[in-house]
Amino acid sequence: MDKRIRGKTEETSETIEELMKAPTVVPREGLVGRWAILSVLARAADEPEFMSRLAEDPHVALKEYYTLTKEEKAALASGDIRKIESWVGKLDKRLSTWLLYRLSQEKW
Repeated sequence: MDKRIRGKTEETSETIEELMKAPTVVPREGLVGRWAILSVLARAADEPEFMSRLAEDPHVALKEYYTLTKEEKAALASGDIRKIESWVGKLDKRLSTWLLYRLSQEKW
């Protein structure tokens, strides 16, 4: 199967191989974790039931996100906004819903 890219015809499989070998700004192994973190935050913002489960027992609620590292799960469980934003970038209001809720639960 051929595909036109910038006026040149290239084999699709060759293009995919080249993309896979291309240098990345973000290490490939970090992409999965970032995607999973953003997925958890989006789900918590959109599904009140999931947010309740996160509040009750975050480690159980995060069990299905098997690609998260222990450090990522701990940051999500504790609401560590600084650490999470250092991994994924600045969060908008919607995505920070769970983290702000978690921090409001802290007892000083």
